Amino acid sequence: MLAIRLVSGPARLDTLVLPIRPVGPAEGPDAPAALATTASPPPGDVLAEAAALLPAARLTGRAGELREHLRPGATPQRLVLLGVGEGDERDWRTAGAALARAARDETHITVMLPGDASTALRGLAEGLLLGSYRFRMTEAGGAPALAEVDVVVADPDALAPTLTAARTTAEMTRLARDLTNTPSSLKNPQWFVEQIAAAVAGLPDLRLRVREPGELAAEGFGGILAVGQGSASGPRLVELDWHPVEARTHVVLVGKGITFDSGGISIKPVPAMKLMRKDMAGAAAVLAATLGAAALRLPVRITTLAPLAENMVSGSAFRPGDIVRHYGGLTSETTNSDAEGRLVLADAMAYAVQELAPDLLVDLATLTGANAVALGKRHGALYSENDQLAADLLAAIDAAGEAAWRMPLPADYVEYLGSELADLHSSPARGAGSVTAALFLREFTGDLRDRWVHVDMSAPSWAEEDDAELTRGATGWGVRGLLRWLPTLG
Repeated sequence: MLAIRLVSGPARLDTLVLPIRPVGPAEGPDAPAALATTASPPPGDVLAEAAALLPAARLTGRAGELREHLRPGATPQRLVLLGVGEGDERDWRTAGAALARAARDETHITVMLPGDASTALRGLAEGLLLGSYRFRMTEAGGAPALAEVDVVVADPDALAPTLTAARTTAEMTRLARDLTNTPSSLKNPQWFVEQIAAAVAGLPDLRLRVREPGELAAEGFGGILAVGQGSASGPRLVELDWHPVEARTHVVLVGKGITFDSGGISIKPVPAMKLMRKDMAGAAAVLAATLGAAALRLPVRITTLAPLAENMVSGSAFRPGDIVRHYGGLTSETTNSDAEGRLVLADAMAYAVQELAPDLLVDLATLTGANAVALGKRHGALYSENDQLAADLLAAIDAAGEAAWRMPLPADYVEYLGSELADLHSSPARGAGSVTAALFLREFTGDLRDRWVHVDMSAPSWAEEDDAELTRGATGWGVRGLLRWLPTLG
């Protein structure tokens, strides 16, 4: 991963990056962008030269706008003017990602930040580290050359914790992207477990437990077993616990971990199946966020549950119309084996409520295609009966540069969950799909009903193209938002 170093003055001047910002309305609509004030002045005559370039370059200063100026025989040899918009964290993140892509053929660059640089640094560092992400399973094409970025700030020691938080957040988001991008020819439940076990081994004070099929059967995890029984790769339940001694709040995070979703006997059409390696993005997000919390030593207890299964077509696959007995005894009728995610989540949530007794319960899942129908490609659909909890998590998601929208839990849809054969119908054909899925999950929250949040994040878990800090493919959605929210619970 790209190395970022905080310095009090430029040490190497191969390529120097100066931030520029839009001018205010008082300067007029045709006024060029202006140079942003930096913690220390650029060397030599660079400042005057950059100021002279701005009118000719016709730059606006919008976030991510970039212009390179060559200076043969001079120092620095390259001068880059980088638009940072209004200078908030989101704009700096966009700028950092644009810089990572534009400077991929350089080996080293130096970026000068403003004097009050905490917000700028976090955004820049996350943008650089996420915008430079790439996932390839071939050596062809060559990797970007950019390896080092020096960031000039007034007080490197004071800003070191900010850089650590940004680096950890980006590292864990990249891990979630790696897990989600990996083809399902490799990524079965056991492979997923092995990746998490390897990551846990590098961090102290984390406890990992993995239930295999025999244990799941003995303990009554009927939903996980039903979904996984059609695959030659048996299901698993990952339980990862971070329990610092100073923790006052215990939150359980649950993430859907379907390592491939064929739809089962209710088989998906080819266009809908081709990206189903991403159907474990919720599990990747909550596990990566927990690893990040441990790396940052956040003072909050986190127990993370990731039910892992492969939903396949075979003679042993569960059938439409089967009755599933979930952990704790509730039964559900499923007439669509492609509505499998809620079955594994229900088991994990019921276990959390009955055995772990947390203060808060949050689940993330690539649950429904209806998420994208309702909110488009960038927003998760957030459901909760707790106004304050929903507002706090939405604020953290927004601050992290992700997006979600609160959706309703209407009482008049509850009747659609009725079944003549079981306690619940898990796949009703009526009602809004994302809403009825959330209402089904609510039935497994017990006395945590008013302290529960569900996020349907199927749409924002994948990007069709590069955009700001997102790269084409898995986005790692949810890691950044959770790592902004969890510190507020300490």
